[in-house]
Amino acid sequence: MKQLTNIALLSSVLALSTMTKVDACTNFLVTPGASADGSTMVTYAADSHVLYGELYFWAEANHAAGSMLEVREWDTNRLLSPIAQAAHTWRVIGNINQHQVTIAETTFGGKEELTNPNAGIDYGSLIYIALQRSSTALEAVKVMTSLAEEYGFCSAGESFSIADPKEAWILEMVGAGKNKKGATWVARRIPDGYVSGHANQARITTFPKNDPANCLYSKNVVATARELGLYDGKDEDFSFADTYAPLDFGAVRFCEARVFSGFRIMNKEMMKYEAWAMGDLTQERLPLWIKPDHKITKQELADIMRDHYEGTQMDMTQDVGAGPFHCPYRWRPMEWEVDGQTYVHERAIATQQTGFWFVSQMRSFNPDGILWFGCDDANTSVLMPMHTSLTEVPEQVRVGNGDLLTFSWTSAFWLMNWVANMTYSKYDGMIVDVRAAQQSLESRMDAAVAEFDKVIANIPDPDRRSQRVNTFAQQWAKTVCDEWKALGEHQIIKYIDGNVKPEKDGKFLRTKDNYPENPSHPKYDEKYYRNIVNETGDKLKER
Repeated sequence: MKQLTNIALLSSVLALSTMTKVDACTNFLVTPGASADGSTMVTYAADSHVLYGELYFWAEANHAAGSMLEVREWDTNRLLSPIAQAAHTWRVIGNINQHQVTIAETTFGGKEELTNPNAGIDYGSLIYIALQRSSTALEAVKVMTSLAEEYGFCSAGESFSIADPKEAWILEMVGAGKNKKGATWVARRIPDGYVSGHANQARITTFPKNDPANCLYSKNVVATARELGLYDGKDEDFSFADTYAPLDFGAVRFCEARVFSGFRIMNKEMMKYEAWAMGDLTQERLPLWIKPDHKITKQELADIMRDHYEGTQMDMTQDVGAGPFHCPYRWRPMEWEVDGQTYVHERAIATQQTGFWFVSQMRSFNPDGILWFGCDDANTSVLMPMHTSLTEVPEQVRVGNGDLLTFSWTSAFWLMNWVANMTYSKYDGMIVDVRAAQQSLESRMDAAVAEFDKVIANIPDPDRRSQRVNTFAQQWAKTVCDEWKALGEHQIIKYIDGNVKPEKDGKFLRTKDNYPENPSHPKYDEKYYRNIVNETGDKLKER
């Protein structure tokens, strides 16, 4: 199996599947003191209409003195600056490395005048280079910011989640200005016992200037704003987000609302921000981090990534756009006009155009962290455990097993998409079967991981440990995909042509003569029938 070995090769692979920015993503960060088991956790949904879901991999390696690393822009494959290669690079599995450092991102864009497209390094390269060069979250912050300052940051505004088994940081970065080398940034450590999140909107406002243990920033963070005429106040009052990515209705309703929805699940008092999340900027602003009212589990965090605002005024299963089967999906565009008035569809955490997603679990009490990795829409897919001792990627998530224009029955991305796209068509019924399969697999994997961790804890030899980890990951990836294929076969049989075939204990019922039992024909709900009557008047009325 051919593995990725450098940034250039990764970019070449990605260029086959994506030529536009992965700019609609969601991250949540949970510090050790806020989690049920004492682990640090980070979530990521890599949302893009043209991103193929697969698990990237770099082996640990030594490099000759004086060697250079070719860097290509993650989104376009455009050749950027070659940079000096590190003498030694760490193993990277997706967005986590062998030291359990995780890096994820969401793009906020920000002020156009800050972007320098001719600078030398982009947000995607920063992520994967830093993972290869960092053994702690703080080291990753320093690697990323020093590279951006040396070579120049060519991407638009970016928020990064950077974490290790002991702590979690948010780093926000913009360029230094048109034709200017360097970067402008601020990084804040999330207090232990708290959770944070970001979703395509800068979230760091004011920040302490004399607390290097908890806050780092570029020397030009205020000066850049002054030079561009974006700020003329006191240094101590400077707000990074308000200056470089000021809020408007869209930034709140499409982006900050997702953070609100995750926060209100982790602390019920956060419902007080609902009006603000709906776009009322006169209300109190959502804080950068909050203290949850209970300890957060890995499974709860995974389920938060499946959220569609259920239980709020933005609940996507309840308005007329959900159709007769209460489907919480709206096809693009998100903004549309009727009679000259602009309206919007909600942008939830869970979305159909996800390439891959994960919950990263970084454990100070275990030499292995786990990247719980999934492909496609979080709501209709399953997370698979990838330990950080992994040295071989399972076939089902291997780079090159299918692509966005090539279907593969052994690809987790395609199997998850197959089931998801059937589910969208008759959502309220079919999601019940998806949830049952999802919960069965994930609970079994949780139990298997707990037992497996005990086994590998007694294997001191790293090579033998990795062999066992590889086998474990391969077995579960195959099990997930086999069962998901079986689920898809079940769904198409059960729901074909709008009928629902009766079943018992997972088996379809037959008559005593071995003929299929008659299917049921579920009605639309009363609200949908009323909508038809209101639209058609007497045209369909019986006479």
